Amino acid sequence: MKWICILLLFTAGMPCFAAKPVPAPSPMRLPQQTVFKGEAKFNAIVAKALKQNWRALPLGERTMRVAREMVGTPYVNYTLEVDDRIESPVVNLLAMDCWTYYENALAIARMIHFKPGPYQPQDMLHMIEIERYRDGRCTGNYLSRMHHLEEVFYDNQRRGYAQNITSRLPGAVRIKREIREMTVQWESYRYLKSNPSLIEPMGKIEAQVSKLPVYHVPKDQVRNAEKYLANGDICATTTQGPFGYTSHVGLILRVGDRAYFSHATSERDKGRMVIIDKPITSYLAEKKGRAGMIICRPVDLPQSPLWKKEKAKP
Repeated sequence: MKWICILLLFTAGMPCFAAKPVPAPSPMRLPQQTVFKGEAKFNAIVAKALKQNWRALPLGERTMRVAREMVGTPYVNYTLEVDDRIESPVVNLLAMDCWTYYENALAIARMIHFKPGPYQPQDMLHMIEIERYRDGRCTGNYLSRMHHLEEVFYDNQRRGYAQNITSRLPGAVRIKREIREMTVQWESYRYLKSNPSLIEPMGKIEAQVSKLPVYHVPKDQVRNAEKYLANGDICATTTQGPFGYTSHVGLILRVGDRAYFSHATSERDKGRMVIIDKPITSYLAEKKGRAGMIICRPVDLPQSPLWKKEKAKP
């Protein structure tokens, strides 16, 4: 297809970071029934993926096959806030927000390529840990989780697990924000409210995130950039406000020559659920507060040594 040729030309010569080894999963610090919801859904998606050999697809195609299986899932916020003090990777396939939607789809897509089956909830939790936690490791402390997409994109690129392609897109410009969300609205977060001593170090993290080099494509330039977007790209929408870079996130789905936005939406007129919405250009134009987009392209993880064995241990 023509857009694939454009994409190959566009990504040629991009800076490439050697992928770091995948850290071992952290120990289970909370009961599985607390940190994993929707095991039947997990088993159904995995069974379909294996039957249809999704493993043979490129990561972006694989991710969107999984993402389509989640369409219609109810939108619920704060599904990661499962304890007052102990931090743990969490999966909820029965209800999700915009961030956990992309993470869940990417996690299963990576999992079936990373290691052979049989697959258990712990395998998906490991993939979530790799994406969501600084250096891919959950220490049990709330601050080991990355709470800002800008840091997630930066940290995953540094480890060789993604490429933030935004600065190379047509019309991209650098933006500057003073991140304050977590420290100003700390009472909205269960862990911070239960342990106020975390607020000050969270402020230091937000100060560091504020200094990251962040680019976006303003929404009046997004139509020109659509042809460079690929299936499974993580698409974060930027905000006009001075105290945050992004306000929403989802995935890109190619439909013909357009880049559609698939996301878990809290908008009541869209059903408060996971949907495949309109093209990203049209989505951004819907509301004044939507400023533009940031695009991060995940890559597959280095494969597990378990592939060298005849069969993975259960």
